[in-house]
Amino acid sequence: MKVKTQSKKVNKAWLNDHVNDTYVKLAKKEGYRARAAYKLKEIDDFFGLIRPGDCVVDLGSVPGAWSQYVRRKLSPDGAAAGALNGRIVALDILPMDPVEGVVFLQGDFREASVLQVLEQTLAADSGFTKVDVVISDMAPNLSGIESADAARIAHLVELAVEFSVNHLKPDGSLVVKLFHGGAYSPLVKLFKDTFKVVKPFKPKASRSNSSETFLIGRGLKPTPSAPAGIA
Repeated sequence: MKVKTQSKKVNKAWLNDHVNDTYVKLAKKEGYRARAAYKLKEIDDFFGLIRPGDCVVDLGSVPGAWSQYVRRKLSPDGAAAGALNGRIVALDILPMDPVEGVVFLQGDFREASVLQVLEQTLAADSGFTKVDVVISDMAPNLSGIESADAARIAHLVELAVEFSVNHLKPDGSLVVKLFHGGAYSPLVKLFKDTFKVVKPFKPKASRSNSSETFLIGRGLKPTPSAPAGIA
């Protein structure tokens, strides 16, 4: 019974903190589906990533707060509906309620067939043959086993980097979520090997007790050319 009582206390404390959270209140007021919208807003405000006319891919998009933010950023007047100057393609393994102007694909980003559909969707619009910004709030279900969780996190980030290498414009940007721990340093190295500029960023909207942070990579490094005579 002690365990259950303690659990109830923890849940009640979390709920109380959540209800009184500044960003939760702001999200409700401004029509965002989650407080996470303000994490992306802080990142975008600081780095100036998303601009009118951009093509943006949102990986791990559910519940849709990041797509909502991008949709408003690409609107000529910052509106949640109406004209849209750019393109947004979102993907998640879970269903997502529609966001006006956002093309949503449901599927597992780890599967080659889903990646192929995403690539075909991007190729279907000749006006957006390459992507300006890839944003990823993807995170696996954590087991509590550090080594296993680190491997799952690393895999998702590696896939986002690989997708970016294949689809970003040379001066494009990638934003990913990751967590401090065993996978952090190798992923920072991967970013530095891939992008000209790499910056870690912890938004104020991230909860203070969370180990999450974000990595921003800007400008793809040239792919090394194969030596002469090697196919």
